[in-house]
Amino acid sequence: MIEVEMNIKHSVLTIRPVGPLSQHDFVKAAVLVDPLIAKNGDLTGIIIQAESFPGWHDFAALLEHFKFIRDHHQHVKKVAVVSDSSVLTIFPHIAAHFIRAELKHFHFDAYDEAMAWIIVDEEGA
Repeated sequence: MIEVEMNIKHSVLTIRPVGPLSQHDFVKAAVLVDPLIAKNGDLTGIIIQAESFPGWHDFAALLEHFKFIRDHHQHVKKVAVVSDSSVLTIFPHIAAHFIRAELKHFHFDAYDEAMAWIIVDEEGA
């Protein structure tokens, strides 16, 4: 299960896993981002904030996760992983081989820093 929050002003999606990830979680995220992508062409970024990685509810959820990445990665400029989990801290190093977005890791308590990193180019700073 994930909580999703869309910052419309900056076009940033925040995803917070709070339990094993389900198929529905990625459908719910797509419903939020697809209209923005259709309107603006890209998302400024995605922030994944999690104390730990909860895994997937089942194999179907894993497949839906891969589908979400496949369908959206080319429309995301930056991805910030905000976590102290050892699994999630290595994510940017692995994912960089598969997605075009710029990736960066932040400590779990550095959400505001992650948001600032994502929107800095958007604001011309």
